[in-house]
This record gives sequence, structure tokens and C-alpha cells, in this order.
Amino acid sequence: MNAPTAASEPRSLYWSVRREIWENRSVWLAPLIVASVVLFATAISTLCLPIRLRATSTPAQQHAAIVSPFSMAPAPIMFTTFFVGFIYCLDALYGERRDRSILFWKSLPVSDGTTVLAKAMIPLLILPLIALALGIITQLVLLPFGAVGLAASGRNPGLVFREFHFFRGLPIMIYGLTVHALWFAPIYGWFMLVSAWARRTPVLWALMPPLLISAVERIVSRTWYFMYMLQYRVMGAMKEAFIFDKKGDISSLSQLTPGRFLSAPGLWVGLVFAVACFAIAVRLRRNREPI
Repeated sequence: MNAPTAASEPRSLYWSVRREIWENRSVWLAPLIVASVVLFATAISTLCLPIRLRATSTPAQQHAAIVSPFSMAPAPIMFTTFFVGFIYCLDALYGERRDRSILFWKSLPVSDGTTVLAKAMIPLLILPLIALALGIITQLVLLPFGAVGLAASGRNPGLVFREFHFFRGLPIMIYGLTVHALWFAPIYGWFMLVSAWARRTPVLWALMPPLLISAVERIVSRTWYFMYMLQYRVMGAMKEAFIFDKKGDISSLSQLTPGRFLSAPGLWVGLVFAVACFAIAVRLRRNREPI
């Protein structure tokens, strides 16, 4: 079998990504289901805007009552895509060995590097793009519901469009998704490495070493440094990339700190670790057989 030429690599990568999306329908189906639930629940909430506005007494409270349903709607969708990314990575290379499809895919003129890169692009690129698209659609669909709710109660429906600045929130959404995709890259890489190596229960092998290291550290030195490092990896993106206001919200572009995020050692150490994990996963897949 001839190795794919350099010219064919981009095309092979493109079709490999399409194959991953087609074979793993949860990649887009799970966020779509969550978006539908969020849309239904938030639409009912926005129709009740007049009731909430009657309980406000200040412009700030009125602004919060109007904006909150729209600004919070994309959050569950984004959380779902990150969770789907973790689950996908755990099964990405293990699943093809379990169902023996690895024999078929290895017979094609697609390198192991291209295959692993295509799988890595799902959590790092495709899922954030799905979250962004569904978040935008959800907010755009909800805006008329809020206007209808206000109009039905005799209030000015334009109040919704005046208080909620869609185009101001869009860069924040894009920035947040990019930040978390990069920050979670080492987790995706570790899970994919375990997926390529484990012969049984990859989720156990992915979680057991970090927990075991933390337990040994606690017993030996009575400290939790490794556990704090894991906590920082899971939650540190928000700390490094944003400045929260007194209410713990993010409502303006001035609260974004890309310079601080890009200069954070944790980001670059994590990316180096992710690249190493993906590289090891390529080598493991090259020598792996069906389970």
C-alpha cells in the first residue's frame, strides 16, 4: 500500500473529519437535543418577561431581567459540547479496535497521523463550531419571543433589542469557546492517548492515574498540589481569560483578557502536553490490533 502523497493529505483529512461526524452522530445530535430543550424552556421564560419586570425597581434590575434568559441560553449547549468532546476522545481510538473496524480503516491510503488529527479536530474545532452555531440560532430565535411577551402586556417590544446587545455578546461567545478548546486540549489529548492504549474500560484508565497520584501525594506529604493542578486545568480558563464584575457576570468586551490568557504558563504547558499525547496516540494506533 502506497503512502498518501502530501497533496492528498488535506483531502484525506477533510474526508476523515466528515467520516468522524457521520459515524459519531452524538457529536451533533447531543448538542442539538440540548439546544432544543433550552430553546423550549427559555422561550417560556421570555414570554413571562412582563411578570419579572413588574418585580424590578431599578434600571439595573430591569436590564438583568431582560438580558439573563438570552445571555445564559448558550451556556448549557457549550457545556454539552465539552462533555461530548471528553466522551468522544475516550472512545475515538478504542471504539475502532473494539468493533474491529480498524482493520478496514488501516487498509485505506490514510496515514495514522491524519486519522488521529481528524479525531482531534472534533473536540478542538468541530464541537466548538457546533456550539457557536446553535448558540447563535438559539438567541436569534428567542429574541422575538421576548418581544412578543412584552407586546402582549402592553410594553414596548423594542425594549428587548435595546437591552440585549447580540453583536456585543457574539465576540464574547467566540472568545469563550476558543479559550476553552485550547485550555481543554491536554485533557482531550490524554483521553485520546488512553483510548489508543487501553484494552478495557478506557474511562477507568483515564481517571485512575490522576486520582492515584493525588491519593499517594496526600498520604506521603499531606498536600493536595496535584489535585489543585487538576482543578486549575478544569476551571482555570475562566480565571485566566476573563475579569468578572461584582455580580460574577461577563457583559462587556473590556472583561476579556486575551493577553493574560496567552501569557499563562498553564496554557502553553498544556498545549505541549496535548501535542505529546496526540503524537503518542499516533504511534500506538500504528501498532494496535483489534481487541
